[in-house]
Amino acid sequence: MSAADLDAHLATGFTTVCRAWVVTRRDGQVLGFTDHDRDLVVEGVPCKAGAGLTARALQQVTGLAVDNSEAMGALSDAAITEADLAAGRYDAAELRVWLVNWADPVARAEIFRGTLGEVTRKGLGFRAELRGLTEPLNQPIGFAYTRGCSAVLGDGRCRFDLTQPGYFAERAVEAVEERGLVLRFADFTGYDDRWFEGGRLEVLSGAAAGLSVMVKSDRLAGVARRVELWQSLRAPLAAGDLLRIEAGCDKRAETCRVKFGNFLNFRGFPHIPGEDWLAAYPRPGQPASGGSRIPGILP
Repeated sequence: MSAADLDAHLATGFTTVCRAWVVTRRDGQVLGFTDHDRDLVVEGVPCKAGAGLTARALQQVTGLAVDNSEAMGALSDAAITEADLAAGRYDAAELRVWLVNWADPVARAEIFRGTLGEVTRKGLGFRAELRGLTEPLNQPIGFAYTRGCSAVLGDGRCRFDLTQPGYFAERAVEAVEERGLVLRFADFTGYDDRWFEGGRLEVLSGAAAGLSVMVKSDRLAGVARRVELWQSLRAPLAAGDLLRIEAGCDKRAETCRVKFGNFLNFRGFPHIPGEDWLAAYPRPGQPASGGSRIPGILP
């Protein structure tokens, strides 16, 4: 790659340049597009001509302000499909935009790098917001001081290994009800009632492969199990599709200690006084120590 070669080419005043877009989805699939009338190869990625994606002029600024623009494209079976957009497979996908000398694709320069934001459909096309690398600076940072744990089960702060036997299950879909919100299993034992409640369900095969959703409730009745999801997946589930269901955590200190044996990594603050204590005023005979007690853990 040589931006200097591209600069020299632009300096001639007679240019043969085009744009190329390389999209890397979160599931690892990479797609390339160009507004040239012939296919190009950029960074080893074949960029298809006349399909998929075009963009408005990029707005780039100095400092820490967020770059922004929009990309527009047409839905097609060969490029970006309606089903993939509806399933959210392009949400937060990485996007790199190149200015390329199509007569010598080695001469190119990256003019934008970021992610795809909100994607909206209109007719047979779509429009996607482009978010620059400074977009994460708009996100709030820091930790919340709460009675419950603020970590996500299995993340770097929690440190619990969800690949341990007994803390996940892989099962094939048997019955899907209530518009994809409820899954029923005729014989799903080996885990306590509500064991997966608050956990994560990931689809490993089928049309919804790679998508995940949180479990709202998990009830065991005899040997049968009913799993309800917080929201339906944005792609259809069918009998036989393979699922992975992970144990859930309700963020309580007792659950961390008893269910996961991970109390040393508990990220909550159970002794924080409640709002009723903070708003209270001194009254005779009522201590205002702010103390707290966790049943079964602390005296």
